[in-house]
Amino acid sequence: MSERSGLSQDLEAELEAPQSRREAGKAERRRRIIHAARDLIRETGNAGLSMRALAARAGVSLATPYNLFGSKRAILLSVLDDIREFFDRFSALRTSEPLERLFGALDICVEMYVADPAFNRTIWAALFDPSDEFRSQVFNSKRAAFWMGLVKDVADAGVLDADIDVELLFRALDRTFGATMLDWVTGELSDAQLEPAMRYGYALILRGAAVPDWRGPLEARIRDSQARIREAAHTA
Repeated sequence: MSERSGLSQDLEAELEAPQSRREAGKAERRRRIIHAARDLIRETGNAGLSMRALAARAGVSLATPYNLFGSKRAILLSVLDDIREFFDRFSALRTSEPLERLFGALDICVEMYVADPAFNRTIWAALFDPSDEFRSQVFNSKRAAFWMGLVKDVADAGVLDADIDVELLFRALDRTFGATMLDWVTGELSDAQLEPAMRYGYALILRGAAVPDWRGPLEARIRDSQARIREAAHTA
């Protein structure tokens, strides 16, 4: 290696190192802000974050959250960015059977919600406000395409009657999801009841859309969910 090329590499390393440190510092401040936002939402029961309180909790200047995220809404969306964890868990499902994958995705969602109930109840309460643009940012086309794809896979596997409109079926399932979450947010359903209530609603709808050969397995899910709902209610 020539002396010139060695000096060039040293210079490049010197130029890259400060940039890497700057980026690492930004990433660390972003993490602190996101963690602080989750803590504040959990503690206050309010998704309308105070930027002053957020900056103080994260140990940064008042301008830093705006500089790193751009807006309060962007911070809130970053707090909700648990999509990577969801897909990591979904990809780890040990089944290729479409109906099992649909219920598996449903179970993962519920497990993530009840793992941090104070935070997620607050977030879902905000999502039920139709005047807030936050709802349209969360319930977006990518989310719909994922769940619609799962329902379509169930149809392609021959589980559903050929006359069933898959898109309308997806909408019915999604409304059931939202209605069940509302009962959870308002306290009508306990943490222990949320998963079997979700499974019960989905199984009932799918049972009505299924071909005869698949009605039995779905009826078994219905019976199991009923028993778990009653058991959780009795325990509570």
